[in-house]
Amino acid sequence: MLTHPPTESPRVRSRLEGYAGVPLHQKLGIKSGYTVSLVGAPLGFRQVLGELPENVVVRDGVRGQSNLTIWFAKSRKELEERLQRMRVFSKNAGLWIVWPKQTSRLHTDLGQPVVREAGIAAGMVDFKICSIDNTWSGLRFTLRGK
Repeated sequence: MLTHPPTESPRVRSRLEGYAGVPLHQKLGIKSGYTVSLVGAPLGFRQVLGELPENVVVRDGVRGQSNLTIWFAKSRKELEERLQRMRVFSKNAGLWIVWPKQTSRLHTDLGQPVVREAGIAAGMVDFKICSIDNTWSGLRFTLRGK
């Protein structure tokens, strides 16, 4: 018998509950000293990233080496046409493939299953998912090990 039984019902906590307050750069895996390439990013996305760790360089496009590439794919056609080129950037760095959420105001024929299947078919494996904001979601990919 409990000497001091609880007066309220226990609250069941979600495993993701603590993730909500994590800064976006941390969710995306952006670390101090990283070079981050943005491909097709919407206007204002740099502000969405918020304050970044020290010495992070964010650039538009994929020129040279970067530690992380964030690719905003807006349609299945774009995903299919550019995926083989973009997968190269997942070899030594992470590749985020980001698409408009179905609940956003942007019309899209993409969703998590389509993006995941395309990435796997291209020889990659996804290992992280992120809700970027109210408009965008993303999967992080890397090349599948041999």
